[in-house]
Amino acid sequence: MNAIVPERAALSGLEQLRAVFDPAHPDRAPGIGKTLGFTVLEMEEGRVVFGGAPDERVYNPLGTVHGGYAATLLDSAVGCAVHSTLQAGQGYTTLELKVAYHRAMTKDTGPVRAEGRVVKAGRRAAFAEGRLTDAQGRLYATATSTLLVFDK
Repeated sequence: MNAIVPERAALSGLEQLRAVFDPAHPDRAPGIGKTLGFTVLEMEEGRVVFGGAPDERVYNPLGTVHGGYAATLLDSAVGCAVHSTLQAGQGYTTLELKVAYHRAMTKDTGPVRAEGRVVKAGRRAAFAEGRLTDAQGRLYATATSTLLVFDK
């Protein structure tokens, strides 16, 4: 977040996320959200929700939404959930992301929500899980992630 929020060193992870996703500064939004058309819907310590509406721009050759769309939303949700628990001066990186696909998405799926929750945040490692659902609560994908926490 150094290019987006230069004063980040003094901010907690949750404060950094609030600065990045501040509606008064839409220019700070990360590029991946702009590229794939998703944004943060909710955030609190240990929990972050992203939302988007897949369309034909994210289709694979089979005529459905590419699995990378679901994986990216879930990776963002679980990663930011862990980010929200960090102290000032800490960082993280994903060590592992496992995604299970439960049903295919199309442009007709409508809005989806990727909710990430921290399962356990330790001094050196954090574990998070995520769920991707539609407006009716149907499950499309789940994820688990292991993240390395480090001092900057």
